[in-house]
Amino acid sequence: MSEIIGFRPPLPGSQPANDSPEYGSTHRRHPLQPLLRFAHTVTEATGPQFSPSQFPPLVDLSVVDGRMAQGERIIVRGRVTDEDGRPVPNTMVEVWQANAAGRYAHPRDQHDAPLDPNFKGNGRVFTDADGWYQYQSIKPGAYPWANHYNAWRPNHIHYSLFGAGFATRLITQMYFPGDPLLDLDPIYNTVPDERARKRLVSQFDIEVTRPHFALGYRFDIVLRGRDATPMEE
Repeated sequence: MSEIIGFRPPLPGSQPANDSPEYGSTHRRHPLQPLLRFAHTVTEATGPQFSPSQFPPLVDLSVVDGRMAQGERIIVRGRVTDEDGRPVPNTMVEVWQANAAGRYAHPRDQHDAPLDPNFKGNGRVFTDADGWYQYQSIKPGAYPWANHYNAWRPNHIHYSLFGAGFATRLITQMYFPGDPLLDLDPIYNTVPDERARKRLVSQFDIEVTRPHFALGYRFDIVLRGRDATPMEE
């Protein structure tokens, strides 16, 4: 008979706080009253289901209508697992990001940087039976934001992972190794524990890198437990 392993909650300081003083907008949107717990209905716990047939994967963000985007091509590969290292298959992974100049293809982004007609900045993939995912993109640029004087966001890619339904959606960000802005970024530093914080940083991977084409990065995601990837509430 196999051993039954109970749920292990995240360690204190390994997940971002809802109210982080250095990250200004959390003051306006974090809960001011204790959270209420209520049972999920069948609809919330089991739907909607996401599948490649309903949501065709878009695994190459670097090309639009056969035309290549500006910037440094990258390949990102990783594995989604639970707290015991077991793969999480058939999970829809959405990604979105700024272009190489640090601007999002969104009307609300008025950063004085060029838009790239060949870069939409969003895509989605599904994990395979062993929990692996992979996509191709352009390395995003840094951009200024209004949190404090001379504030710049590090290069990053946003992630959204869906389980059986909307109630099991998790959101996080992936950063790049060696970025000098990481130590200065209030969002990255909302995670107090340094070891947990570093789980948000991808690693250069020569095995993922394609010769004469693109550098490769590895970014694994652990959905819960003591080694869970920090997630946004």
